[in-house]
Amino acid sequence: MLIGEVARRSGVSARMLRHYESLGLVRPSVRTGSGYREYSGEDIRRIFHIESLRSLGLSLREIGRALDDPGFTPSALVGDLIRQTRERIAAETEMLTRLRRIDAADPAGWEDVLQVVALLRALGAKSAGTRQRAALSAADEVPVPVEALVEAVLSETEPNVAGALRWALARSGDGPAPLAEGLGSPVAAVRERAVRALTEMSGDEAVARLRDALAHPDAVVRGHAALALGARGTADAVPTLVDMIAEGRNDTDAADALSVLASDSTQADRIASGLIDRLAHETARAPARGRLTQALAGIPGKRVSRALAELSHDGDRAVALTATYLLRLRGASTGNSCERGC
Repeated sequence: MLIGEVARRSGVSARMLRHYESLGLVRPSVRTGSGYREYSGEDIRRIFHIESLRSLGLSLREIGRALDDPGFTPSALVGDLIRQTRERIAAETEMLTRLRRIDAADPAGWEDVLQVVALLRALGAKSAGTRQRAALSAADEVPVPVEALVEAVLSETEPNVAGALRWALARSGDGPAPLAEGLGSPVAAVRERAVRALTEMSGDEAVARLRDALAHPDAVVRGHAALALGARGTADAVPTLVDMIAEGRNDTDAADALSVLASDSTQADRIASGLIDRLAHETARAPARGRLTQALAGIPGKRVSRALAELSHDGDRAVALTATYLLRLRGASTGNSCERGC
């Protein structure tokens, strides 16, 4: 079969067939009397083998080795192809993400495009100072897509840079939903970064996400959410704050948050009930009972005073002394008039 017929039937151009011959990949078996290349059935099968291997991404040199080396085993080469393909897909995915973020910034012209590209690069720079400057400029100079800020927040390990990124994200006002996705990460550090960023965001959606986080299986996530909600006067945080005091997790901050919530008289009795009930269930854990007793100091109301009076006779000497001291403080602060309901 002459080269033109082979090209027509195989779909491989005559020029490429000549190139294969120059590389020694295909050598036509015979020449006609006029000097034309004539391909045998075996030659044509080899051409199809070459095209099949090219479709897998092999170079022509690798194809020659695969076809001509009797000792060649494909496993290593296929493994390399898998690795190279994964790297190529990752690079293409990264490019697609970058393009989508530029599109989300809605640039008015090429100058805006270049600014967004520069800022995205700066957010991913190795230098912490460069990343921090990018975060501080994100809210003022260039509208950075919220997904890029969220990704930076969830991956940042440098405290100063992380703080700047959380500030930039809070100013954007658009981060609660993607941050909530970060709470589902299998990596504990990422979950903590996500909830810390949420605590610095304002608005009803952020509060709703923090309320949801109170039921999170990660105690660290629950703790950050409860402290933030407590500072905002959200009573839903009370059970978690009581748990934190009993378990010794940021117990001082949790007690302060309960004290703030207790300034609302409608919440003070609920908080008192939570602490007193937990005290009754912590009979075997002296440190926990001590912390819970101390937390009663910031809660007004007659119920707390009665509880402290009972605790002043507690079998645990440390608890009894703490309760006695707190009773004296309450008496001194009210001038024995019980004007806050001692």
